[in-house]
Amino acid sequence: MNLRYRLFTAFLGLIIIPLFILGMIMFFVTYNSIEKKYSQQSEYSLKAISYSISSVFKDMDNVTDNGIATSVFHMALSAEDPSKQDLTDAEQLSLNASQRNFRSLLYNHPSISYAFLYNFNGKGSSEIVSVFNKENFRTLPYDKFKGSELYQEVMELNGVPKWLAPHEYPELTGTEPVFTQIRLVKELSFFQNIGILVVQIKNWEFESIFRNLKIGDSGQKVSFMLVNDDGMILFDPDRKLDGQDFRSFTNKKFAFQKGFQSFKTEFAGEKSILSVYHLKDYPWSLVSVTSWDSLSREVTVFARWFVVVIFLCLLGAVIFNLFFMNRITGGIAVIVRFMRRVEDGDLTTRVEERGSDEMTLLAKGFNDLMDKINSLFNRVHVEQRRKNQAEMRVLQAQIKPHFLFNTLESINVLAVQNEGRKVSEMVYRLASILRISIQDRDEITLEEEVTHLRNYLDIQKFRFEDVFDYEIEIPQELMGCGILKLTLQPLVENSIQHGFEGIDYKGLVRIKGWENRGNLILQIQDNGIGMTSAQLGMFQYMVGESGESAERNSGDITGHGIHLERRGLGVRSVADRIRIEYGDRYGIFICASPGEGTIIQCVIPKYGQGEDHYAKSIIG
Repeated sequence: MNLRYRLFTAFLGLIIIPLFILGMIMFFVTYNSIEKKYSQQSEYSLKAISYSISSVFKDMDNVTDNGIATSVFHMALSAEDPSKQDLTDAEQLSLNASQRNFRSLLYNHPSISYAFLYNFNGKGSSEIVSVFNKENFRTLPYDKFKGSELYQEVMELNGVPKWLAPHEYPELTGTEPVFTQIRLVKELSFFQNIGILVVQIKNWEFESIFRNLKIGDSGQKVSFMLVNDDGMILFDPDRKLDGQDFRSFTNKKFAFQKGFQSFKTEFAGEKSILSVYHLKDYPWSLVSVTSWDSLSREVTVFARWFVVVIFLCLLGAVIFNLFFMNRITGGIAVIVRFMRRVEDGDLTTRVEERGSDEMTLLAKGFNDLMDKINSLFNRVHVEQRRKNQAEMRVLQAQIKPHFLFNTLESINVLAVQNEGRKVSEMVYRLASILRISIQDRDEITLEEEVTHLRNYLDIQKFRFEDVFDYEIEIPQELMGCGILKLTLQPLVENSIQHGFEGIDYKGLVRIKGWENRGNLILQIQDNGIGMTSAQLGMFQYMVGESGESAERNSGDITGHGIHLERRGLGVRSVADRIRIEYGDRYGIFICASPGEGTIIQCVIPKYGQGEDHYAKSIIG
């Protein structure tokens, strides 16, 4: 994985993904805590509603207690004509002081809808005594009321008020959504039961209680209702669910028990939170139904914004990766690519310097480094060329004294013997050898090198006619190729001097040349004595030259003896010159075994004389 993808992966793995995981954890924690927090809020709200409802009931209890204490209800029941005790129709002057006070108290509580008394001692029309009349309302006859369970419950309460919610006893209270108080009335002197008071209050205060109280944000969808223990919806401020069964709207199975309970379920097909609080002293429960969507709206909005932020961060990471990071990694990749070109040997490559940031400084540093390396290579190349020229001069100097003296001595012998033709030919060939040797050029054509080699071999054959023969097999199309001067002659000289030393048969030197994959292959093969592995080990021409003595070749194979440490110095000199000129992939390769002869193969690039070549460009 390259640097660009590593940086992008690190950005995702260390920033985006942890941020996304943290956001999801926070989302789920917040999402799950909504129900708990809202349940606490709804409990406080339902308790407040319960307290307000109880206050309304207690206030009305105080009103009726006042009427009983002032004997207003007792006088209405014991009057001569109970049917004319309606305080709404009575004249103010005909009322006594207690009745006037009670009437003022009733007018101060306009929520009272109507009130009447069941007279235990009355007969016929006197069984029902109207206190506050109500239009279009027919009171339940006393006989039917006396036969109901509600009558027995009121009697058992023995004067304690009994409150009825809407729709619980419609035959007694009617169909309007109002609350009704029923209580036993006693004669205070003897505590004798004289009647039952029925007071119905209007729902104004209850509606104001429910409508003015909200839980949490005003944007939440919340509805309240009053439900009895049997599951009937007694009071709905919106008038939509009055009188219906509460359990028909939800699949949740639960009981209306004392205390507070809250849970999440579906209500009327919508996911909601139900909070239930059972009223003290009353068989009713306050229920709040809150839409879950309205509760989780803020969290949902937060989640959407979080997704948007994560997407923007990811988009920013992609843009950052495409532009800024590409600038960094792309610049590094370019420098790496140019460094690989340098590894392949192209020291002329340079990185384009653009901008003014650290990448430009890196590119500038790379270019400066390459300039210094090129400068060092040029210096080394110059020094190697100087060394090569010095070695060439040493080699030429070695050829001149020994080979020249021996050849002149042979010419003198031929002249004494009156071999004029041979003298002339040897002088001609010696002159050709000297002409090539003293030239300032280091590079000549293969044809010139072969001519030089033939002249050398012919002179040696004149001197040692029966020692060896030679064969040259080089195609004419290769004769125009460029080659370093004195490449073949030292190799052939090595074969003659060392390969044919002490043999009892006639030696043969075969020189071949061919082209292979753009390279020029020159092979020198002899049938001499060969070399042992120890002698082959002396040809370490690809290592440094420290500690090695200068090359000093003898031009006479019948000299005073050849030391083993001097054997192969001409071959090593040729190999080093080829290595310096063309590079390490070119050079001399030797194959030999004792008694089997020696094969020396020279590999150089194929090119025309004077023209540049790939090996030169790499070394240069």
